Amino acid sequence: MRAWVVDRPGPVEREPLTFVERPAPVPGPGELLVHVRACGVCRTDLHVAEGDLPVRRPGVTPGHEVVGVVAGIGGGVSGWASGDRAGVAWLRRTDGTCRYCVRGAENLCPASEYTGWDADGGYAEYTTVPAAFAYRLPEAVDDVALAPLLCAGIIGYRALLRTSLPPGGRLGLYGFGGSAHLCAQVALAQGATVHVLTRDEASRGLALQLGCSSAGGAYDAPPEPLDGAILFAPAGDLVPVALRALDRGGVLAVAGIHLSDVPALRYESELFYEKELRSVTSNTRENGREFLDLAARYGVRATTHPYPLSEAQRALGDLKAGRFDGAAVLVNDL
Repeated sequence: MRAWVVDRPGPVEREPLTFVERPAPVPGPGELLVHVRACGVCRTDLHVAEGDLPVRRPGVTPGHEVVGVVAGIGGGVSGWASGDRAGVAWLRRTDGTCRYCVRGAENLCPASEYTGWDADGGYAEYTTVPAAFAYRLPEAVDDVALAPLLCAGIIGYRALLRTSLPPGGRLGLYGFGGSAHLCAQVALAQGATVHVLTRDEASRGLALQLGCSSAGGAYDAPPEPLDGAILFAPAGDLVPVALRALDRGGVLAVAGIHLSDVPALRYESELFYEKELRSVTSNTRENGREFLDLAARYGVRATTHPYPLSEAQRALGDLKAGRFDGAAVLVNDL
C-alpha cells in the first residue's frame, strides 16, 4: 500500500511528510483491518507533522478521522464482518483497569494510545484499529461528510460538555475551524446562543450562515457576557481574553491538545466571581457514541473540502494557512 509518514518533523512548508510504499498492515488479535475511503485532516495531524507533538515512534502515519470498510478481522473479534462500515478515531486503546478507566474517565488513562501518534493512522490505504474502539457509522451519510465527525465533532462535543453550559446559555467559540463549526451546530440545536470570535473572515461568514448570533474578530469582546466559552485556536494569549468575556460563574474550556504559552492572568478581572478554566483531554468512547447519535438527530453536517490522499501535504499546508473554512478531508485516490 501507499502511505504518508512523518519523516522529518518540522514546518509544513518544508514538507515533513514522505509518501512511501510499505506492506499493508495485518490485524492482530482483537483488531480490524480497515480499507480507508476518507480521512479528515485535523490540526493535531499538523502538530505531529511539525513536531509540536513529538512523534511517539519514528515514521508514524498521521490521521485519526477515518471512514472505511472492514477488510480483515483479527482473532477473537465478534460482531464485525468484512464489508462493514467502520470509523477510526483518535483514542485507540486504554488499559481498561486503571482507576480512571474504572470510574468512566478512560480519556485520562495513563496507558492510553492514539491513532496517528502511537500507531499508524489514516493517511494511507489501510489502517488497523482495536475492534472495541471502532465506531459503527450510519449508512445514510457519505464518507467525506462523516470523516470530520470522528475527531473534530467528538472533541467539540466533549469541550461543550466541559463548559457546563446551562440550558439556553450564551456560548463563545474562539476559533472556528473543523471542530468549532460542528460544536456550534450541536449547541444551537440545544437552544444555546452562540457567538463566534475568529480571525478568519470566511469562517465568520460560515458562522452566521449556520445561525450563530454574532461573528467578530478573535480579540473582540462578544456583544454580551458569556456563560461558557471554548478555545479551539491554539493561541494561549486568547485565554485571558476569553476569561474576561465570561459572566460570573462562567467556564472556559480549552479544546486543543497543543497550546502556546498562556500569559499571566489577573485574578480580579479574569478569574474572580468563580470563573473557571478547564482543559479538555481526548474523549471517552461514550462521548463518541453520544455525539454521533446527536449528529444524526440534529442533522449536523461538516463543511468539507476534499483533497486526494496523494495531496495530504498540501492539505496540511492549507490548514495551517487558513485557506479554507470547515474541514479538509483526504479521499483515497490510490
